[in-house]
Amino acid sequence: MRGLLEAHGIPSILASDAPHSMLPLTAKGLGELRLSVRADDADDARRVIDSHRIELDTRVVRLRDEFEALQQVIGYRFRDRGLIEHAMTHTSRANEDVSGGVLDNESLEFLGDAVLGFVIADVLFREFPDFDEGEKSKTKATLVSTATLARQAERLGLGEHLLLGRGEEKTGGRHKQALLADTYEALLAAIYLDGGIDQARTFVRREFDGLIIEVRQRGVAGDDFKSALQERLQSQDRPLPEYRLTGTHGPDHRKRFEVTVFVSGEAVAVAGGLSKKEAEQEAARLALQKLTVQS
Repeated sequence: MRGLLEAHGIPSILASDAPHSMLPLTAKGLGELRLSVRADDADDARRVIDSHRIELDTRVVRLRDEFEALQQVIGYRFRDRGLIEHAMTHTSRANEDVSGGVLDNESLEFLGDAVLGFVIADVLFREFPDFDEGEKSKTKATLVSTATLARQAERLGLGEHLLLGRGEEKTGGRHKQALLADTYEALLAAIYLDGGIDQARTFVRREFDGLIIEVRQRGVAGDDFKSALQERLQSQDRPLPEYRLTGTHGPDHRKRFEVTVFVSGEAVAVAGGLSKKEAEQEAARLALQKLTVQS
């Protein structure tokens, strides 16, 4: 039960007599133990426990797998359920765990990035033999970009299943592009570790088939959204866009850049990427979307 509460960001302690006790437990040789939480967490703790229990004396029995819906959406059922939980655990959640027993998904993200890059490169090599090295590289970069992976993650609803710390939850972490892209890569790594490269390849092919078809129909992927935005603004006699680096996040080997695009001094869109160029392109794409809605 303690692990259940902490998985939902609610710290707890075991004590014999403590205020705000949630449920008395009897442990052989220890007498009665009480699982206790802070007063301001009590209501949330009760809701979490009630959603996972049936009454069998004083025991709590888990009735559902909280990742069952996600497994149905991705079309893969894990043998090791711990891997999918690991993939969905953001570093903010792990940092709030006082026991130190919760692992974040950063290592899985690192592995997933490599697995995805390999599978996509293999697909492009086999299915587009007429593409030269530059065309393959440009298409691969677009397919594995933060923007593309974030859209894939949104389509699967990964944000709904993330295990976040309280601070990240309050700042809209479930909708942040970089966070969603990282989680997508972590999920792929979890599939690879659980089922091997064939299962990982099957997942990637199913997920990216539509995008591969677009490449086949339209040629090399990699739209220049910056040029498109500039042309749109010029056609409206508006000043050219200005791109500003407004933040960097993550370790040096996996640093992400945040760029804001301004038009006439007004911030129009914010986006992130593994390079300033990628972040600028995504910011331009979002700005174009916003301008299209406004027109």
